Amino acid sequence: MEFVKYTTAEGLSSNDALCFTEDRFGRLYIGTGRGLDRLNPTTGQIENFTTADGLPSSHVELAYRDRTGALWFSTTEGLARFTPEPERARRPPTVLITGLRVAGVAQKISILGETEATHLDLNSNQKQITVDFVGLGATLGERLRYEYRLGNSDWTPTAERTVNFANLSSGEYRFEVRAVTADRIYSQTPATVSFRIAAPFWQTSWFIILSSALTAAAVYFFYRFRLKRLLEMERIRMRIATDLHDDIGANLTRISLLSEVAKQKSENGDGNLLSSIADIARESVASMNDIVWAIAPEHDSLLDLTRRMRQHAEEVFAYREIDLDFYAPAPDADLKLSVGARRDLLLIFKEAVNNAARHSDCSKIQIDFLVENSIVCLRIADDGKGFDAEDSNGDGQGLRSMTRRARALGGDLRIDSRNGTVVKFELPLEKASRL
Repeated sequence: MEFVKYTTAEGLSSNDALCFTEDRFGRLYIGTGRGLDRLNPTTGQIENFTTADGLPSSHVELAYRDRTGALWFSTTEGLARFTPEPERARRPPTVLITGLRVAGVAQKISILGETEATHLDLNSNQKQITVDFVGLGATLGERLRYEYRLGNSDWTPTAERTVNFANLSSGEYRFEVRAVTADRIYSQTPATVSFRIAAPFWQTSWFIILSSALTAAAVYFFYRFRLKRLLEMERIRMRIATDLHDDIGANLTRISLLSEVAKQKSENGDGNLLSSIADIARESVASMNDIVWAIAPEHDSLLDLTRRMRQHAEEVFAYREIDLDFYAPAPDADLKLSVGARRDLLLIFKEAVNNAARHSDCSKIQIDFLVENSIVCLRIADDGKGFDAEDSNGDGQGLRSMTRRARALGGDLRIDSRNGTVVKFELPLEKASRL
């Protein structure tokens, strides 16, 4: 023996049954406080009857079948008589679209309902769609459920007869809805609504193409402008370097040579004055050479600066017989420095080297110049006598010049003269690189 359980989940109007009876075709009638249910044990189909179907009241207390096969039902409001008929062939339910609203505005739909609504072309701000529908069952009192889907999505079950879609994106849509009976008989043809929501103008193909073209043109013209400016700057730098070398350099060299000649030929003249002129001229030539070297485009790399520093240090300390240890690992050949950073770095280095050679009385000096963690590090240490930073008689102007240049570059300059002299300068690479 097999028992089958029926509840409201299977379609009963209530789980509290008040009475039972059976017609001569084997169908069961169940009276409840919410109406009358008819159950076909063979198919599992359940039909519901209420006052809308002719019952005096939805509260059915007694059920009885007489000798003629008629069924009698006693309710709180009166007596009902029902004559059952044989089971007819089952027909699938029909579903119709009865209402359609776009952003709250009703669209034209037949008062009798439609199985397919007219295709709608909507603009980009008409994103809310509401669809009303109804199912027509094959027999009286048949309870229907519904399933719907939008596009190719899965079917979604619902007991409501209205579906609302809010904030839809642009594109083509097809809404379908079908009715289903308690024993899983579906509508043969779903009711449909098709519509298209236009894309906003900024999402249209012509706007995207136009924007891309304008962006590419802007980038191209900016690149051309930037390249033109860089080429102009390179030409200006080259011209300045050439002019300094050819004109001013030549004149300063002539001054130096003429001063030497005048010194040698003068017997009664002031030799010290001529020597001072020669020294100033030589220093001017050296300074001019530094400026020319700094602005020349071919010396933009950190490697060129390292070579220049090493050459100057070897010339200064070899003349005074001071041992030099110059440690500078080969930097990246593509690492570039700006004109100002390269020149100020060189001048800070030369000032520190010259001070050590002239005033420290050292026998050994160590120079470290390298890049660590995106920081340009310069360290110059000697084993000399050091100096008093508070002494105004010292080379105060040179120290102030070094400090001013370090501050202008945005670097950190520290000088320790307790045991010998250590000059340490650190500069972030992003501040030293070419923009």
